[in-house]
Amino acid sequence: MPGNMSFEALKDAVARGEVDTVLVAAPDMQGRLVGKRFHAQFFLDGGFEETHCCNYLLAVDMEMTTVPGYKTSSWEKGYGDYVMKPDLATLRRLPWLEGTVLCLADLLEHATHEEVAVSPRAILKRQVARARAMGLEPMMATELEFYLFENSYDNLRDGGLSALKPISAYNEDYHIFQTTKEEDVMRAVRNGLYGAGIPVENSKGEADAGQEEINYRYSDALDTADNHVIVKQGVKEIAWSKGKSVTFMAKYDHRKAGSSSHVHQSLWTLDGKPAFYDHDDTHGMSPLMKHFLAGQLAHAEELTVFLAPYVNSYKRFCVGMFAPTKAVWSADNRTAGFRICGVHTKGVRVECRIPGSDVNPYLACAALLAAGLAGIEGKMELEPEMTGDMYATDGIREIPTNLRDAAAALGGSAMLRAAFGDDVVDHYVRNAEWEIQETDRVVTDFELQRLLERA
Repeated sequence: MPGNMSFEALKDAVARGEVDTVLVAAPDMQGRLVGKRFHAQFFLDGGFEETHCCNYLLAVDMEMTTVPGYKTSSWEKGYGDYVMKPDLATLRRLPWLEGTVLCLADLLEHATHEEVAVSPRAILKRQVARARAMGLEPMMATELEFYLFENSYDNLRDGGLSALKPISAYNEDYHIFQTTKEEDVMRAVRNGLYGAGIPVENSKGEADAGQEEINYRYSDALDTADNHVIVKQGVKEIAWSKGKSVTFMAKYDHRKAGSSSHVHQSLWTLDGKPAFYDHDDTHGMSPLMKHFLAGQLAHAEELTVFLAPYVNSYKRFCVGMFAPTKAVWSADNRTAGFRICGVHTKGVRVECRIPGSDVNPYLACAALLAAGLAGIEGKMELEPEMTGDMYATDGIREIPTNLRDAAAALGGSAMLRAAFGDDVVDHYVRNAEWEIQETDRVVTDFELQRLLERA
């Protein structure tokens, strides 16, 4: 569901003194929310029309470094402005922040007021429009896993990283007693997000010490991505308010289970009928669903940068820890990269298990959708189902094992260039190249420091 507050309701809440701050924020390349805090009255008096931000926000890395090599934003071009256009349909209260409302924004070109082509929200909106032009509504859901730590963010910043302490001491997957001990945080997360209009279903312990999962109801693709980034923001802020910290890294410790963000996908007709369902099929899969899945399998390598965007992301793809290593499909089989859920029911869907919780949901959903639609347009034939243990099966399509190979596949993808445009593909290839370059630099500096210490 979109936001839970109308513009008129915001006016009333401001008049009653219940709301004094409006957060206007847009998702950046990393899936973080960036923007401004408005005095609520200024927002009502005209701030809701538009505001501005530096265009470097879509050309920086995780450390907010001004990265060279982008066409859209550079020192040569002077780092001008984007327009931030609030999407009033996303207005919502944030119960964990006193007197505060959030409104998501689209990024527009300053001169033309057209959506910025490389902005994640715009990329997904274009693929949704493409599906709707085919008479189809993409419905999606993302699961989010993360680790919860006893350490505060301040403690970690001040050197406590070496003493990182997960909130539990043992694997807590579905473990009620252990998760009872975490309710100070997780109850606040569920209730806070629900109060913000996120249709929360449940939380649970995940497959390692201190690992959590939060689930929220499926929705249309854009709303799902919006909910995803709000959930991540809310979890971080609520944990901070409790003196705790979290990480959404795909693999924060090589000895521990990685954190995933599986993406569930189905297509429905515009009049609300499940386009993926066929009662007479062995798995309940319609021909359209088979074409859709075939497209994703055929283009799996090309998609991977948008599903695993960092060097660290690829450390999650290891045997025996429920992260996939093979880009094949199988019914209700967690060793496959593409798992078919809800077989024989109207809820039959594709679960892509490749993304980690570090993913940008707009980019992941857009890339998966683009590949699936290409499969439908090309009437691609679905390869046979794989069964058994995919980890132990050789000779089948593998997920790229590193960001360098994935970036090369993205750069050479005719499908994604046709779906997204050259400028978008080149922009995100550059993003991956910088991530690789910076990781190599840090590793080299670290190794040099160790050599100096030994000398």
